Amino acid sequence: MNRQILSRDAVGVGLRPAWMSQARDPSCEMEWFEAIVENYIGTGPIPLENLAKVASHHPVALHGVSLDLLGSDSLDLDHLASVDRLAASIGAPCFSDHLCWTRLGEWHSHDLLPTPFTEEIAEHAAARARAVQASLSVPFGIENLSSYAQFTSSTMPEWEFHAKVVRDAGVWMMLDLNNIFVSACNHGFDARIYLEAIDWDRVLYVHLAGHTVRSDGLRIDTHDAPVCPEVWELYRDAWTLGGPFPTLVEWDAQFPTWERLLEETHTARAVRSGRTVGNVEVPTYA
Repeated sequence: MNRQILSRDAVGVGLRPAWMSQARDPSCEMEWFEAIVENYIGTGPIPLENLAKVASHHPVALHGVSLDLLGSDSLDLDHLASVDRLAASIGAPCFSDHLCWTRLGEWHSHDLLPTPFTEEIAEHAAARARAVQASLSVPFGIENLSSYAQFTSSTMPEWEFHAKVVRDAGVWMMLDLNNIFVSACNHGFDARIYLEAIDWDRVLYVHLAGHTVRSDGLRIDTHDAPVCPEVWELYRDAWTLGGPFPTLVEWDAQFPTWERLLEETHTARAVRSGRTVGNVEVPTYA
């Protein structure tokens, strides 16, 4: 299947079983989807049939959670080959995974774990990212994490580390705005400094999502709620700095109705056009 192209102003959602019946409908009110590769590699025929049906009428980007880009073990070339075959079968426009590590030997964390931000680790990550891209026939994008602790051994801020890995590897950035906001609140930096450091020509697309605020003030990237007003404001700023770019709304727990999910995509378009969203006054930029 020929590789699909994402419109630079397209708005889509994560492809989840809760909305599969709507997503399979060619006339559904959505411009694109993102599928988690681990849900389709090594599975039975029904998930693959559903994915193929959606991809027959809407672009479906692929996103991973187990690449282990910052790990010390060898890259899983069998996994990458499976990703590439899946991408080819549905004409996926791109593949992305996280700037993190996930395993050590036979131990898998089932979580996205950070490392210190240092030159040495950035070089390690860039070398592995180049190898990932060489294994794929689609563009590879690297997503920033939300984080809950910092390392005293870091020698650069996160935004410099992220940009350096992408630049040195010659790959792409998949920018999660909710993750930037969560980390900024947890660690006390200005999220807009992150945005200003981005080479927007290297951004494949952006993620938006909701998160949880604990009683102690720590923010956790849970993807189980609407996008908060502050992240909508950050999205407005990102669009002003680097738009247009494709936008993806993630909602992975406490699933809303399809109609409520559509409201989030409508809000994204409203923010970009300068209309008021809820209690957030979104100014129009010249």
